[in-house]
Amino acid sequence: MTAVFDVAIVGGGIAGASMAYRLAPHRSVVVLERESAFGYHSTGRSAAEYSRQFQNEVVGLLCDASWDFLNTPPDGFTEVPLLRHRGTVNIAPADKAELVETALTETRVHSPDSRLLTVEEAVAMVPFLRPDWLGGALYDPLSWDMEVESLLQGFIRFARRAGAEFRTGQDVTAVIRENGCYRLETPAGPVLARKLVNAAGAWADPLAELAGLTPLGLTPMRRTAITVDVPAGIDVGALPSVNELDETFYFKPEAGKLMVSPADEHPSAACDAQPEDLDVAYAAHYLQESTTLPVQTISHKWAGLRTFAPDRRQVIGFSPQDPDFFWLAGQGGSGILTSPALSAWAASEFLTGEPPADLLALGLPMDVFRPDRLA
Repeated sequence: MTAVFDVAIVGGGIAGASMAYRLAPHRSVVVLERESAFGYHSTGRSAAEYSRQFQNEVVGLLCDASWDFLNTPPDGFTEVPLLRHRGTVNIAPADKAELVETALTETRVHSPDSRLLTVEEAVAMVPFLRPDWLGGALYDPLSWDMEVESLLQGFIRFARRAGAEFRTGQDVTAVIRENGCYRLETPAGPVLARKLVNAAGAWADPLAELAGLTPLGLTPMRRTAITVDVPAGIDVGALPSVNELDETFYFKPEAGKLMVSPADEHPSAACDAQPEDLDVAYAAHYLQESTTLPVQTISHKWAGLRTFAPDRRQVIGFSPQDPDFFWLAGQGGSGILTSPALSAWAASEFLTGEPPADLLALGLPMDVFRPDRLA
C-alpha cells in the first residue's frame, strides 16, 4: 500500500529544503525535485551575496531576521561558516556622479558605517578600476559571500534527521485529488499527500494549473553571469564586490576569477535557463568599460531564473481556491539570503495559520505575503 505523507513539497531548491527543515519535526514530509540534484536551478546559480543593498523594505526586514541563523547556525548544521565578509564598493560613471550622495544617504539607513570614497581611494581598494571612467564611489562594509551549497545541504540534512524524504528525478506531471489526498504522478510512480507545498520556483504557476488552480501571474526572469580570467599576478581573492549604483552591472571575486553580471531581467518561460550571446557581451563590455582588465577568456557563462509576483513580494500561504494547497513562491533574487526567516514565516502560517510573532514585531504586516492579494 502506498504511504500517505502529511506534506509533499514540490521543489528541492532553497525554498523547498528550508520548508522541509521547518516542517519535518511536526509532519511527515516528502520533497520532490524534478532534476537529478537539489538546488539545480536558481539556488545553484545565485550570486551568493548577503546584503541589504538594492533590496526593498520587506526583503530587508527578512534579511535582518535571517542574520542570527546565518551567522550562528544550529550546532552540526554546517562544517564551514555560512558567511564570509566581503564588503562592497558601489561605483558610478562620470555622468551619474550626482547619484553617489543620494545612494550614501540610502545606504546608511541599514549600513551606518558606509562612506564616500575618492577616486583614488576606490582605485586603492579595487586597483583595476578605470579612474577616467569613475565619477564617484562609496563603500558599504555590510556585505558577505554566502556558502549557498552548505546552507542548502544543512537544511536537507536536518530535515532528513527529522524523518523527511528527499527524492530527485520526480517531475510532477499530474496533480489529482482523490480520497481526501493529492495524488502526484511522477516518473517513479504516484506520491500521495494530504497537503501540497508549491515551492517549484519558476514552475510554481504551472504546478498550480496542474492542480486546477488559477495561476498568480508569477514571472521567471532570466539573469546572466560569466566568469572571467584575470591576468597573472592579480589576486582578486580579498577584493570587495563592485556594484554599479544603478544596478546596471556588478562583479565580484569567485574562485580566483571575476564573476560578472549585466544584472539583466528578461521574462522567460520556466526552463533550464541558458545565457544569450548579447547578455554575455554586455557583461564583458561593462567590465572592460569600467576597468583596465582585458576580457581575453570567459571561462564560464550561465543564466538562472529569478521568479517574481506582479508586486515583487513573495507569495506564502494557503490558496483561497484550495485549503490544502500552500504557496511558497516568488522569492525573486532574495530566496537564499532570506531563507531562514522566510521558512520560519511559511512554516508558522502552514502549522498555525498565523505568522511568527517575532517577525510581525519587526513591522511586517500579517497579510503581506498571502496569495489572495493576487486573486
